[in-house]
Amino acid sequence: MDNFQAGILAPVPEFARYLNFSVKPGTEAKQALRSLADLADGKEVVVGFGRPLLVALQRDIQGLWTFPSSFGSGLALPSTPSALWCWLRGNDRGELFHRSRKIIHAASSAFDLDAVVEGFRYDGGRDLTGYEDGTENPKGEKALEAAIVKSEEDGLDGSSFVAVQQWLHDFARFDWLSPQEQDNSIGRRKTDNEELNDAPPSAHVKRTAQESFDPPAFVLRRSMPWTDGIRGGLVFVAFGKSFDAFEAQLKRMVGAEDGVLDALFKYTRPINGSYFWCPPVREGRLDLRVLKL
Repeated sequence: MDNFQAGILAPVPEFARYLNFSVKPGTEAKQALRSLADLADGKEVVVGFGRPLLVALQRDIQGLWTFPSSFGSGLALPSTPSALWCWLRGNDRGELFHRSRKIIHAASSAFDLDAVVEGFRYDGGRDLTGYEDGTENPKGEKALEAAIVKSEEDGLDGSSFVAVQQWLHDFARFDWLSPQEQDNSIGRRKTDNEELNDAPPSAHVKRTAQESFDPPAFVLRRSMPWTDGIRGGLVFVAFGKSFDAFEAQLKRMVGAEDGVLDALFKYTRPINGSYFWCPPVREGRLDLRVLKL
């Protein structure tokens, strides 16, 4: 199976750029999407389409909906629907800058650029709080099973769904916590990444233990830190064969099941949230057949 966007399963790069676009009212997006398909190989540029684009094209992808703003817990989450998402991956920030210029130009006839977020790899794969990210990611065939759609329908097989949230950390509040309180909020020791047996129920690791759900809620995380001036946090990116596993984890994080809020909310919060469908690839370019392109 080699028809998925390879960047989804590839290791997190040194640098990234995340581009978010909206559809220009009254424009025809088909030609812009064809131009984008020629530029995006799925490896150095991973592309996702949101509900606003599907509505504009009068098309539907089963399983793609708008990011929910509430899970019945009383805690509101930001839902910021976006039409087009591009994750640029590489080892040189200058090259990513020029690649993003080409993508923006190719999309400009039908899309407005709404946001650019720059990501980077920190300390071997840690969040800016110093904790290792993605420890429980599935590997090998299990990663493929968790992240990639298997379908007999051409144009759907090899696709993926991705949840994207930009989390803003309150570093002053985090620094105020003692080292033990910091470890308890994650459920792992920062020093050696070992899971704490006596971590409280609010620990992030306990809230999101993928095998503890029924059915198990495995996602493939490809998150990266971001900064803008003195602000910073994590661009949370979770790929799945559907949004079911991600939503199961998020419901538990916000306390919808048992009223226990994930301890992460003590010092970080999402400032946006979007869902996208990532098409498969065919002969080195995006496969847009299900969109009749």
